[in-house]
Amino acid sequence: MEATNEAILGWTRVGVLLLGMGWAAWMDHRERRVPNEHWIVWAKPAVFIWALDLMVQGADLTIYLTAAAVVAYASVSVFGRPTLADARKGLGMDRVFLLWYAAGAAGVVAGAVRYQATTPVDVLLDNGDPLGMLWWRTAALFLVIFFIDMAWRLRLLHGGADAKALMWVSLVFPTWASVPLPFDVAGEGTVVALPVSISLLIWGGLAFLLIPFIMLGMNIGRGDVRALSDLRMAWHASMLNVNEVMGRHVWLLTDTIEMPSGEVRAVHATRAPRNTPSDEELETKLASIEELGVDRVWVSHKMPLLVFLFPAVLPLVLLGDPTALLLRWIG
Repeated sequence: MEATNEAILGWTRVGVLLLGMGWAAWMDHRERRVPNEHWIVWAKPAVFIWALDLMVQGADLTIYLTAAAVVAYASVSVFGRPTLADARKGLGMDRVFLLWYAAGAAGVVAGAVRYQATTPVDVLLDNGDPLGMLWWRTAALFLVIFFIDMAWRLRLLHGGADAKALMWVSLVFPTWASVPLPFDVAGEGTVVALPVSISLLIWGGLAFLLIPFIMLGMNIGRGDVRALSDLRMAWHASMLNVNEVMGRHVWLLTDTIEMPSGEVRAVHATRAPRNTPSDEELETKLASIEELGVDRVWVSHKMPLLVFLFPAVLPLVLLGDPTALLLRWIG
């Protein structure tokens, strides 16, 4: 592979994405939260590389300011939305952000006027003024950030860390041209592809399909599948000692039920509870289970989305957009 500026920047982006996403996935797995400081720190190399990329492409001031406006929009998820009232009170950060927004808005308007001769169709066909197409691709990130933000607010993305991660990916890889793609199976004839961050989400979703096979293999290997009836639980849950449940990020699936005869039995639910029980409620359930002499229970692990987005980086940067691949294979 030739060591061009694009290749160097592309693989540097891959390194940043792997490190930043891997660290975030580890924190989300261990602590079930990713602090905002993480995204602030890792936004710096993402924005710096993006600025270098724009410089290589000969971007003018309007494109830089449009990119700054995109970053400002994404930053709301971390810093919150500044207000004029707070700015009047002398809060320096609010004043800086409002100036940032004003400069970005001016850049967007100036870019729209300057490159009005270039249309989105020209961008799709890759046949137009290079700077005009670059401005459109940069401005299009507003829609990507907006989509992710709405998905978060509508609870389609349940975790704030998931939404912030996807916004951050949009800054690391603003367009597919910034992705190295050594095995671009879809080919150069692909006209339409989903945004990079949305493609990563789809690859991560496909990784969920492996969970039943992994869980079943692990349960068989541990000897927790002792009868055919255990297969009902083994493909999506695992067994833990009763005294280990309180310290793990899991939903308890085993409970007790009193039969009409008065006998109390242990039963296993196939679904996690709608509402996560409090520690006191969980302790009460575990105590009643132990009274029956049951020492191992079925649990469902709480699996953060970031844990699946991290390995999804590999097919993303190697193969590209999964929907483009599917359309290519369908013909």
